[in-house]
Amino acid sequence: MTELEAKLRTELLTGMVRIRRFEERCVELYSASKIRGFMHLYIGEEAVAAGLLRALGPEDAVVSTYREHGLALARGLGMDVLLAEMFGKRTGCSRGRGGSMHIFDASRRFYGGNAIVGGGLPLAVGLALADRMRDRPAVTACLFGDGAVAEGEFHECMNLAALWRLPVMFCCENNRYAMGTALSREHAETDLALRASSYGMRSWAVDGMDVELVADAARRAADTVRAGAGPCFLELRTYRFRAHSLYDPDRYRDKAEIERWKERDPITQLAARMRADGQLDDTVLAEIDADVAAELDRAVAAAEEAPLEPVEDLTRHVYADRG
Repeated sequence: MTELEAKLRTELLTGMVRIRRFEERCVELYSASKIRGFMHLYIGEEAVAAGLLRALGPEDAVVSTYREHGLALARGLGMDVLLAEMFGKRTGCSRGRGGSMHIFDASRRFYGGNAIVGGGLPLAVGLALADRMRDRPAVTACLFGDGAVAEGEFHECMNLAALWRLPVMFCCENNRYAMGTALSREHAETDLALRASSYGMRSWAVDGMDVELVADAARRAADTVRAGAGPCFLELRTYRFRAHSLYDPDRYRDKAEIERWKERDPITQLAARMRADGQLDDTVLAEIDADVAAELDRAVAAAEEAPLEPVEDLTRHVYADRG
């Protein structure tokens, strides 16, 4: 394995650790009532965000669901900006108005956090159409869960994107549960990549617990879309270790099932391969954890100290100023 490949592995591992530790700290802050509202954790799914977004450049767009902290971090939003947003502070990416479910940063072409299941799909098709009309060589990555595949707009958007050969990379984060409904109880055909292929686009399933496989599949899909071959569909077969949200008692899953999936923890899997190849030891892993912990401490302190939006500004940014 080359030095470049070893460096990539270290970056992928660090990216997943950042997401995991960030969300673990968010649970603590939520329990302390520093963060309010709904919160949906990405713990277990880190390989998708860390691997997928490596295939995208700053010119590309990302449309996500409300389980988006990991994707926002992988896209380059700072921990300080994200925590300030979740604290409801003015220095947040949406001035504290969006919170956990509505992370948004137009400067990074990160368009959601979208609280509506499947709601990001039409937005992604619109963004891709706009890029096409402006002759911008950009890809729009649209992330959604398996539950969104049962929504009408999924089929409408797949059809339009295929008809118009739009530069969209459809990325289904199939974590096997639409809130509390198991995949087999919702879909007569549970091979979601097979269903997507019926629209005439290239579609394939990926082990979403293996960050290297995700990174490779995302690169292939992005290259295909960028070459003008039309949209692609990736079914990223993953699993969330935590409940749907922090309000969810999680009574619909067998505990043994959760433990079986934890044996395939994406962080543990990559770390084990790196150790076997002599690319990782306890010292390096401790350094990664220490660096991430320090980054988190600084972000929490910044969010604590950040100002709230003044009352006189609360009616601003509600309607566009047509001046």
